[in-house]
Amino acid sequence: MKFLEELSKIISIISICVVAYGTIVAACAFIKAELLRFWGKFNIQRLRLLRADLGTYLLLGLELLIAADILKTVIEPSLHELGILAGIVLLRTVLSFFLNKEIIEIDHERHQHPEAFSNI
Repeated sequence: MKFLEELSKIISIISICVVAYGTIVAACAFIKAELLRFWGKFNIQRLRLLRADLGTYLLLGLELLIAADILKTVIEPSLHELGILAGIVLLRTVLSFFLNKEIIEIDHERHQHPEAFSNI
């Protein structure tokens, strides 16, 4: 049981690292996009891709949190732990639905209007 507790903590830390890394990457991309706006080379598609990329990192982080919470629930099956797990799964499902919808829209637009994505 001690091993599962430690494993759960390690997975939680990795999850935090993934979300933090994705946030840093997105912040850098956002700054670049805003500098391009300042220089008159702004492209709204760049921000849409940035949002989709950030959402992907957030989803990966949430999936890792789900794995950690499943381990916690196995170790200590309490109503509180089940509630946390249900909340995270619900949040991940909603984020996944909207992110997948946006990625499909971006991909569709990329095929219909490749010139809009050519200078990204």
